[in-house]
Amino acid sequence: MSEPARPVYLKLRDMIAAAIMDGRYAEGAMLPSVRAFAAEQGANPLTVAKAYQQFQSDGLVAVQRGVGMYVTKGAADKLRTAERQAFLSGEWPEIKARMQRLRIDPAALLTQESA
Repeated sequence: MSEPARPVYLKLRDMIAAAIMDGRYAEGAMLPSVRAFAAEQGANPLTVAKAYQQFQSDGLVAVQRGVGMYVTKGAADKLRTAERQAFLSGEWPEIKARMQRLRIDPAALLTQESA
């Protein structure tokens, strides 16, 4: 089962969101410039700009004209809340159903050693 291809700007958005939630871009930290991030990822600057625009529209970054984009206060918590909800409503039901089909006990997963 393969999932449908996601647009590049959403993949970039997910990378940036993960970095904010992980604290690599802390509150008040400046995001890399559109050009720098595009070069780093081998992406078109317009695609990166679209991903950044989504963060700005969601109030997760603020623009300081002539300087750059900064992560807003509470952005990581807002992202975690949204990502948690998306996981619980979108991904979890499929994972849960597959675990039930395979008779995987969730408690057993938590006690397994990772490879």
